[in-house]
Amino acid sequence: MVEVRVLWRPETHTFHFPCGECTVTLEDVAVQLRLPIDGSPVTGVSSFTDPGAVCYQLLGESPEDGDKYFSGIKFTWLKAKIRQLSATATEGELMCVARAYIMHMIGAVLMPDANDDCVHLSYLPLLADFSTARRYSWGSAVLATLYRELCRATKPQVKDIGGCLILLQSWALYRMPFLARFSHQPYLYPLLLR
Repeated sequence: MVEVRVLWRPETHTFHFPCGECTVTLEDVAVQLRLPIDGSPVTGVSSFTDPGAVCYQLLGESPEDGDKYFSGIKFTWLKAKIRQLSATATEGELMCVARAYIMHMIGAVLMPDANDDCVHLSYLPLLADFSTARRYSWGSAVLATLYRELCRATKPQVKDIGGCLILLQSWALYRMPFLARFSHQPYLYPLLLR
């Protein structure tokens, strides 16, 4: 078996191979994750004067009643919120649960932080109105987060990595099929195919 040395170069945001360089692009994000790459940038308020009020308004309740200045929502709370959905839920309750589900997807799959078990509250106001939420360039934010995490992971003291690693794995297998153990078996990603 031949060892291939691959380096991520933070200066250029590219992987360097012995035969050249390549990187994950916005086109890869659009094709593999089917996220929009055009539209308004995904930005949000970094701190809230009353995060509990934002959560009550958009999620129907606040996860951190004792902490007035929280900035993230724990995945365990979001999962419990999703499981609370009853068969007789109102449209408002369905919207709150849908926001909780999307927040969980953002924080756990699309833009996870390697150091946390929560999603930053700054994404929640972007989900206030679902018709405008689809107009954001979510794909650009996912790629920027992946680049940031890959750059952070090049530091010697870092032992973990965040970012959309399913995108990175899918991109690597698509762009470099020689990485697949059995090339005759297609790799399927159910999440990406939905």
